[in-house]
Amino acid sequence: MKTHKVLIFVSFIIVLTLSSFISGNSGITHKFVVVLDAGHGGKDPGRPTKMGYKEKDIALKIVLAIGKELEKHSNITVIYTRKTDVFIDLFERGKIANKAKADLFVSVHCNAHNTQAEGTETFVLGINRSKTNFDVAKAENEVIYLEEDYEKKYAGFNPNSPESVIGLTLAQEEYLDQSIQLASFVQKNITNKLKRKDRGVKQAGFIVLHQTVMPSILIETGFITNKSEGAYLNSNTGQQEISKIISESILEYKNTLEQNVGDEVFIAEETPDISFEQPNLIDSNIIYKVQIAAGSKKIEPKPYNFKKLDSISRELDGNLYKYYYGATSDFNTVTKLEATAKNMGFKSSFIVAFKEGKRIPLEEALKTSAN
Repeated sequence: MKTHKVLIFVSFIIVLTLSSFISGNSGITHKFVVVLDAGHGGKDPGRPTKMGYKEKDIALKIVLAIGKELEKHSNITVIYTRKTDVFIDLFERGKIANKAKADLFVSVHCNAHNTQAEGTETFVLGINRSKTNFDVAKAENEVIYLEEDYEKKYAGFNPNSPESVIGLTLAQEEYLDQSIQLASFVQKNITNKLKRKDRGVKQAGFIVLHQTVMPSILIETGFITNKSEGAYLNSNTGQQEISKIISESILEYKNTLEQNVGDEVFIAEETPDISFEQPNLIDSNIIYKVQIAAGSKKIEPKPYNFKKLDSISRELDGNLYKYYYGATSDFNTVTKLEATAKNMGFKSSFIVAFKEGKRIPLEEALKTSAN
């Protein structure tokens, strides 16, 4: 009897030890959380089309197929804002992602136009820099009028006003680099592998992106109003091909974060739709640096880790370590540093600006320097 009790006790200790070990190492097996958002749904059908295609149905089928691909990977958790034909508030979609502490938010839609326009474009949150971008965002944002208490939820936001959109960009600004990176992967892969027309990575004021606090993109997979493209998007073949490319792009983004930053640059080459005039003035309140890499691994900022470039600095931004080359108040000097970095192999490096230790939009810094 005593022997039996001893065995039970030893077994209990072993179980506790193993449980402790598993719990203590849970951080190593942290799952990458992706929230997939099928645009529209329920009483909101999405963009109208004479061919009878329904955006809400196409978006849902693509999202479910993306999720099916991603769920094949044990280290990825997929969460859906909707899995059936139901209406979900834009406010609630972002809330779902935030509650899940998601690593990514991907919203899928179809485009529409009164011409035979075609092609895929992927949006990140930003100030509308063209009427076309504003019109796309406006059409997607107007769904708030179908929501109950939308005035209270969105604090007087007006989808028809460009001024209302400007305030949306602030919360997502710190995730802009990662959002652009993922959007760039999507556009590159759809263009190269599916031979679809590339309409580029763009910025616009989508409310659904504004509600999230993680890298977020909105994909307009194509135009359901285009005779050929609409038929493709409505077909099982088209939906499977597009979903496969989007899932591959998400995996490419995830793998990029996990790689060693000393080997390659992981940030998009430039922020789209922005052009600058080079000021001749030196502004002592502004510090310019060249961002050459970003990744989840902490690497010593030494020349041997960055192809012999010196003057490397490292900063932790959220879950990413960002690596910068140089520091100067002279914009003309930093452009030369950027050229040097690109010549050394950091082809996607770009200039960033800081004021009082905080990163500010480069456009704002240049306007300040020019005044």
